[in-house]
Amino acid sequence: MNDLRLTPKQLSILRFIQDYCDERGMAPTLDEIAEHCGVNKVTIHGHLVELQKKGAVQREPRMARSIRVVQAPPEAKRQRNADARASDPSSGNARREASRTLVPIAGAIAAGQPIEALEREEMFDLSELLPEGRDMYLLEVQGDSMIEDQIKDGDLVLVERRNTARNGEIVVAVVEGNEATLKRFYREKDRVRLQPSNAKLQPIYADHVEIRGVVSAVIRRIQ
Repeated sequence: MNDLRLTPKQLSILRFIQDYCDERGMAPTLDEIAEHCGVNKVTIHGHLVELQKKGAVQREPRMARSIRVVQAPPEAKRQRNADARASDPSSGNARREASRTLVPIAGAIAAGQPIEALEREEMFDLSELLPEGRDMYLLEVQGDSMIEDQIKDGDLVLVERRNTARNGEIVVAVVEGNEATLKRFYREKDRVRLQPSNAKLQPIYADHVEIRGVVSAVIRRIQ
């Protein structure tokens, strides 16, 4: 077994990492650990290297929020158990439940030329895709009429159910009782133009269209 004879500072850091993970469902950044401990990131990095050597944590280089506690000393476990008994368990459950919708933006990745891997401290809350109080639904896209807006055949579009739209918004529209179509909406002087995002296709013109919703996000499955 790896030596877990930790210094008081290392033990404090380990407790903080474990508590942070338990409460938020993700690991802290170096900046957050440094702020908690009142030291700089360089010092924290040195402590993490030692904790990793002792088998207490694992972390992926150049990846934000990748620290994972793999072995905690008994004194850290006892402290965590005492803290848990002293706290309201229902509030802890609520925090963990809320954290399930928070996804860390771990950094930037190049789809073209390589770029430097940088640690970022942003979070994306998936619940923002489903705003409270709004009527949302999903549709599966068929065809390539919106390909230039990066909406492809087989994608899912997240739609807010609305009967009005602003110029330029991507809408679900029904023209004169026909099937619903996905196009960009433009109200012109005496007509409505439904514009495909595909140079090979022509726009649809109509005196009136029925708006069934406005697209707010695109979901693509990776096979």
